[in-house]
Amino acid sequence: MAGIKSLAKETAVYGLSSIVGRFLNWCLVPLYVYLFPTEEYGIVSYLYSFTAVALVILNYGMETGFFRFANKEADPERVYTTSLISVGTTSVLFIALLSIFLRPVSGMMLLPHHSLYVWLLGVTVAIDAFSNLPFAYLRYKKKAFRFAGIKLLNVGLNIGLNLFFLLMCPWLQRVAPAVIAWFYEPLGGLSFGIGWIFLANIISSVVVLLCLLPELTGRRYAFNGQLLRRMLSYSWPLLILGVAGILSQNMGQIIIPYLFKGQEEAARSMVGIYGANIKIAIVMVMFTQAFRYAYEPFIFAQAKGDGENKKQAYCDAMKFFVVFGLFIFLGVMFFLPVLKHFVSPGYWSGLRVVPIMMAAELCFGVFFNLSLWYKLTDRTQWGMYMSLICFALMLGLNIWLVSAIGIPDGYLGSAWAALGSYFAVMVISYFVGRHYYPLPYQLGRMGAYTLLAAILYAAGIWIEGMFPTWLMYTTRTIMLIIYLGVICTFEEVPRISPLLRRLRKVLGFRF
Repeated sequence: MAGIKSLAKETAVYGLSSIVGRFLNWCLVPLYVYLFPTEEYGIVSYLYSFTAVALVILNYGMETGFFRFANKEADPERVYTTSLISVGTTSVLFIALLSIFLRPVSGMMLLPHHSLYVWLLGVTVAIDAFSNLPFAYLRYKKKAFRFAGIKLLNVGLNIGLNLFFLLMCPWLQRVAPAVIAWFYEPLGGLSFGIGWIFLANIISSVVVLLCLLPELTGRRYAFNGQLLRRMLSYSWPLLILGVAGILSQNMGQIIIPYLFKGQEEAARSMVGIYGANIKIAIVMVMFTQAFRYAYEPFIFAQAKGDGENKKQAYCDAMKFFVVFGLFIFLGVMFFLPVLKHFVSPGYWSGLRVVPIMMAAELCFGVFFNLSLWYKLTDRTQWGMYMSLICFALMLGLNIWLVSAIGIPDGYLGSAWAALGSYFAVMVISYFVGRHYYPLPYQLGRMGAYTLLAAILYAAGIWIEGMFPTWLMYTTRTIMLIIYLGVICTFEEVPRISPLLRRLRKVLGFRF
């Protein structure tokens, strides 16, 4: 239980930076969708989907590999510096190749007239890929507050620069053009449009790298080729896993333009609507990401121990992930009529994807929890198999469903493809994991909590429109309290659970 408390504490710290950071970035979505039409915002969503894939490729599983070997090797510093040299070299090589082949790369991405956007994001992702290892080192050293502080600085600077470039500069151009004349007009001024978003991003990434200099300097760099080969042997299946996984996560935004060639504007509009609305479901992604930051160091540290305690800790972690994931799902769906105002009314036609994507991301989070069995048994090739299965399902379902639904609602097919694919690999991973690393997961209890959440969700949707708005939200809030009350009754939550059990006895409930 002490391990779970430590995991919860670190998840809370990482979660604060992740949730606050992503929430603040999320707040930029209204700015983008009110300033830019759906087809132009579609380019932003489309390009960021590609950069997500590039980031995984440029990390090639070294982040997880670092955690594994830092806990195995006698000299963790050598593991760290070897990883830094490797990722640093490939990041510089990536920038050089992108610069040389920029035009053909932009053409293959169906953006021949936006090469500068492609280059800006390419350099940004190379810097971020290298920065991930110092961030991993902070997690390894359990410096969660420094990690969170730098992450929040990155977000704050990015938001500030977005507001400056997109709102302040146009105003200054009207009232005091000389103040910004040295950079604003040479870069295109208002006509640079969404390019200011990408410029803000690259500046933020450079500043973050400078903040990480204490983790990069003042140490003796030692490169060990044999160690790197062993790390790559462990990590290369994770690269396939990561690429297939991130392609699956971004499949909708990436594939829609290719399915509707000749109808580029309508396709980009669909990508914009889909990309804006799945940002509402990002709360589940933030929770999974925060959990992941704490969970990987946790499982490898627990693996050093003996006995059944570590297995119980893994099972408890899964249970509480599901519990909190279901709570987040209910909270977002119950208050979606309020949350929808974060995007322009012109994007509201895509709100139908939110519950589908929330459920999909919950399944993906459970799949990530299940992944410990192949990481701890060094069977990372199974992670590759799972991701390839997910990728194949996602690609096939997207091609089928998006094309079948067509313009303008084809993005719904992408949402259903995500849910179907994540659910499938979650189930497959569970049954394969039972063979290689069986764990006594409390399936009955997790199933009961899921059923309870489903009943409350159905009831909350059913009352919509039946009551005055204030009464509807009051009722839904009570439903959330009921859900938490049931959890606290049957789980050991300090102070709250004993109180609820006494209350249950007083009231005569025997369940």
